Amino acid sequence: MESYQVIILAAGQGKRMKANFNKQFITIGSEPLLAHTIAVFEQDDWCDSIYLVNQPGDREMIESIVAEKQFSKVRKYVTGGKERQDSVRLGLEAVDPSKITMIHDGARPFVTEEELHRLHKATQNTGAAFLAVPVTDTIKQVDGGRVKTLKRSELFAAQTPQAFRYDLIHRAHEWAYNQGIQATDDVQLLELMEQSIELVEGSYRNMKLTTPEDIQRAENMLQINRQSIQEEEL
Repeated sequence: MESYQVIILAAGQGKRMKANFNKQFITIGSEPLLAHTIAVFEQDDWCDSIYLVNQPGDREMIESIVAEKQFSKVRKYVTGGKERQDSVRLGLEAVDPSKITMIHDGARPFVTEEELHRLHKATQNTGAAFLAVPVTDTIKQVDGGRVKTLKRSELFAAQTPQAFRYDLIHRAHEWAYNQGIQATDDVQLLELMEQSIELVEGSYRNMKLTTPEDIQRAENMLQINRQSIQEEEL
């Protein structure tokens, strides 16, 4: 099986978390959030290398987390940019151009190995794939005061990781940079270039910790995971 590499984005300010520091350092189940996320890839045999994108002021703290947890797959620390897209582009310059490359939010600690493997296989087949889940709410589009209900069966909430053949995502980011285009995620850049992308259905547990309310949800998820492991060992 061809191995993959992952860029973990940990350079955001996390203003909506209202923590007054990088949310990657929030403690979840006695460990920093970022440690939980790195551990998923550290433990996956299919993952060969981890690249951490950070802000300069957070570098020392992140290095201490990696050292304490003895994460052996971390290859480089990359200084992030002003926007998420800038950070991804800088991360892409640091990785191995021969490998399938996943891009993942550091604030999503609950992606599973099984999901990563399905995503990897889809990327081998199509060159680009992403995790997503069907939306459960009724979505309204509001334009100039006019309201339109969108067809829920056609709507999905995109998650990370998003995975790509390196040449595709590198070319997409260079094109966007030169054109001054900003996208909300990496898949959108390939959409604009009319590249084929495969949707891989993920799970609702792969949530992104964004607000203070998400911290308790994460604690609950960790407890559920621990109970599942204990039951499997019985």
